[in-house]
Order: sequence, then C-alpha cells, then structure tokens
Amino acid sequence: MEKKIVSISSKRQITIPQKFFSMLGFETEAECIVRGNELVIRPAKQYSGGEFAEMILADLIGEGLSGEELLEKFKEKQASIRPAVEEMIAQAENVANGDGEYATYEDVFGDEEAVND
Repeated sequence: MEKKIVSISSKRQITIPQKFFSMLGFETEAECIVRGNELVIRPAKQYSGGEFAEMILADLIGEGLSGEELLEKFKEKQASIRPAVEEMIAQAENVANGDGEYATYEDVFGDEEAVND
C-alpha cells in the first residue's frame, strides 16, 4: 500500500499527489465516500449512458421495432437505466446500514426454473 501525507488548506482543500492522480486515472472529478471513520477519494466514474446499449437494442429489435420507432424507444429505455441503477445502489446502501429490507436474486430476476419452463 502506498501512502503520502497531504496538507489541508484553510478552505479544506487537498492536492492529490501526481503519482496517485495518474496511477488511479483521475480526470476532472473525484468521488468522496465515508467508509466507517475513513474518507475514500477515488476517480469519479464517467458514465457514457451506453453501458447497456447493446442489451436494450437487442430487446427492442426482438420486439420487432425498427427505424424511428426503434430510435425513440431506445432513447426512452436508455434514459431510464441510470436512475434505476442509482435507486438500486441507494437501497443497497440502506440495507448495508441496517436501514432497509433486502431482496433475493429470485425477488429481482424471478425463479429461473419458472422462466425456463
């Protein structure tokens, strides 16, 4: 594990050492997370919005969509992915903190045997 002590300015600012900045792939934003009594600073994830594009397109094509209708439905589905994932993450954090109920794999995806029947 590499370690370096950094100064905190009077405005609560720190400078990430160049070696760590480059090694971890920081760009223009950092994500700060409180984990117990630690503050974790890591590169902010950059989402292109296309993480599930291939799956969305395959489903829509499977539904028989094409042309402008395919494009419109694709845009709608793609826009709904990020909020859904963010909600799932928030729920997971609540469960991890003991503040919520958890869902099983079957709750989320259904019974695999029932799907294959």
